[in-house]
Amino acid sequence: MKKKIKKYFKVWWLLSRNSFMSMLSNRLGSIFFLLGKLIRFFIYLVFIVILLKGTNSLAGYSLNQTVFFYLTFNLIDICSQFLFREVYRFRPQIVEGSFDLVLSKPINALFRSLLGGADVLDFFTIPPLIIAMIFVSRGLNPGFFSVILYMLLVINSLVISAAFHIFVLSLGIVTLEVDHTVLIYRDLANLGKFPIDIYREPLKGFLTFIIPIGTMMTFPAKALMNLVTVNTVLISFLIGGLFMFLSIKFWKFALTKYSSASS
Repeated sequence: MKKKIKKYFKVWWLLSRNSFMSMLSNRLGSIFFLLGKLIRFFIYLVFIVILLKGTNSLAGYSLNQTVFFYLTFNLIDICSQFLFREVYRFRPQIVEGSFDLVLSKPINALFRSLLGGADVLDFFTIPPLIIAMIFVSRGLNPGFFSVILYMLLVINSLVISAAFHIFVLSLGIVTLEVDHTVLIYRDLANLGKFPIDIYREPLKGFLTFIIPIGTMMTFPAKALMNLVTVNTVLISFLIGGLFMFLSIKFWKFALTKYSSASS
């Protein structure tokens, strides 16, 4: 098992390095892309500050808490884009038939399609984001256990995000549609910029259990603030495991429907 993990990490590293070298071929475009992401982040942060300066709270949360919810959303969203960027390049493989080569390689096809090239530009934004989160979290006075639980729930959120992306890949095989499905996921994920408590039922329940955006984006931050129960934590991990199980099942089903370019 250790050798297998080491092997796949080496493959991931090589693919990510190749992806980075490809980005360097268009340095100006990469710089503008990164600047655009940073500008959008700060504009929305300023919007939150201005909004709460007038109301003093949002669904019972203070400005400091709301900003931390927003930073947590960005951490999960950016890490997902960093890890699963290859999904955005999956459709041409199906349309052009190059997915046949992926299936013929001695590397797991799901691994190659999901983690086949990290987005290094997103990686550059993660360290300053973590520094900002540490600075903001000081005002929340979290305990050691809360910090550990926060990190575990963030990992669980990335598992749920991976499951969403596997569903997208599977739909790409069955329907040849990837781009619009990814955009739908991104639009739904954006609902997690604010705590899920701002939404009324049944939308709140729908975004917590059916399309678990609240579980992904809101529960980790609430855990750091000591606002979750043991049952909530257990349900979060159960949802993460269930979504990953169902996504892999759907991936295996989709492979049975794949028509080779040579067939």
